[in-house]
Amino acid sequence: MKNKLNLLLVFLFVIANGYAQKGAKKVVKSKTITTQTTTPKYTEGIFAEFDTSKGKILVQLEYAKTPITVANFVSLAEGTNTTVKNDLKGKPFYNGLKFHRVIADFMIQGGDPLGNGSGDPGYKFKDEFTDAKFEKAGILAMANSGPATNGSQFFITHKDTPWLNGKHTIFGYVVSGQDVVNTIAQDDVINKVVIIRKGALAKKFNASSIFTDYYAAKDINAKIEAEKAEKERAIANEVALKEFATGQTTTSGLKYIVLKEGSGLIPTAASNVKVHYTGSFTSGKVFDSSVQRGQPIDFNLNQVIKGWTEGLQLMKEGAKYKFFIPYNLAYGEQGYPGAIPAKSDLIFEVELIKINSDTKQ
Repeated sequence: MKNKLNLLLVFLFVIANGYAQKGAKKVVKSKTITTQTTTPKYTEGIFAEFDTSKGKILVQLEYAKTPITVANFVSLAEGTNTTVKNDLKGKPFYNGLKFHRVIADFMIQGGDPLGNGSGDPGYKFKDEFTDAKFEKAGILAMANSGPATNGSQFFITHKDTPWLNGKHTIFGYVVSGQDVVNTIAQDDVINKVVIIRKGALAKKFNASSIFTDYYAAKDINAKIEAEKAEKERAIANEVALKEFATGQTTTSGLKYIVLKEGSGLIPTAASNVKVHYTGSFTSGKVFDSSVQRGQPIDFNLNQVIKGWTEGLQLMKEGAKYKFFIPYNLAYGEQGYPGAIPAKSDLIFEVELIKINSDTKQ
């Protein structure tokens, strides 16, 4: 579901737990029945054998299609992952962990060192979407809290779950032990995970090196992208600031142009106001607009970004101003994840329609 962005209100940040996306259902209570399975002869490939408190589950890993995801899983399982938190290095990551989340007729989820859905290995990595679909039982996929938030948590499905397509990386499938998957209950234990390599190509797959190289390149690329973004921002700002050359600048660095004078009252920082606005980056790209939605918004002036709190107190009811808001008066050095990049200077056209509260000047 696409969330509407309200860039003006105070944001309450909630730590997103890793999860397979599904509406809440009752958790399956633990059972004492143990199911025995017969392990078939291995074909070529890389396999993960889950030795659980209910029996064994054998999964074939798609190392050719999803090399980074498989390298992450295998290196964690074998204790060779060098990117993991220091206190977890050199240890088989999954041994002794629980299936902390089980939803009947949907999936079983494990891989959280904290056992409550919020744990991770100390890093996040990208999605690897392929042509694989959630079209049957026994799909092994990464749990996440949104795009590119993969860590150590995974889940195995009970059935086809097509609503997960394009949201979770599929990196394997059960070849033996689906009956065990179906009997797993919350808090059942993963005694150990054993990685089995069959064939020349599988044996050449160095999970630790592959994931280490990926993460090193990821950091380098992130630095390059940040430098590129900074140069582009500087160029865009230079162009945008020419428009404000004839405007006014406050002591805080807020710049503004009067597009239309108002004739009403002036709000205070404690006022509740009704406004229409269009927000854009200095490149001219619009990121949010009440005008486009056709619906003005109401908010308390002391609950928005600093540039708004200051700027609207310069306006009278009925006025329309255009503001250049430096990033330190907007969303700061961190930006707003998924919407506003770090250190983004912003431009807003704002019309003060009315002051709703009685706190007027």
